Amino acid sequence: MSTNQIIGLVLLVVGAVLLYFGYQSSQGLEDQVYETFTGRFTDSTLWLFIAGAVAAVAGIGLLLRKG
Repeated sequence: MSTNQIIGLVLLVVGAVLLYFGYQSSQGLEDQVYETFTGRFTDSTLWLFIAGAVAAVAGIGLLLRKG
């Protein structure tokens, strides 16, 4: 396994963990109330979703990259 594949796998796992925490945060009482009144999640929850998605996509990209 090359270094790029290991980094890709780590990024994929970190991305999945961040997405999980973002989902858990979005189900909390604070986010539910905030979303009810504003129509969106809190900034911290949005950043967890964004960072998780970016890390997961980067990890998949590194895993699929050849050479």
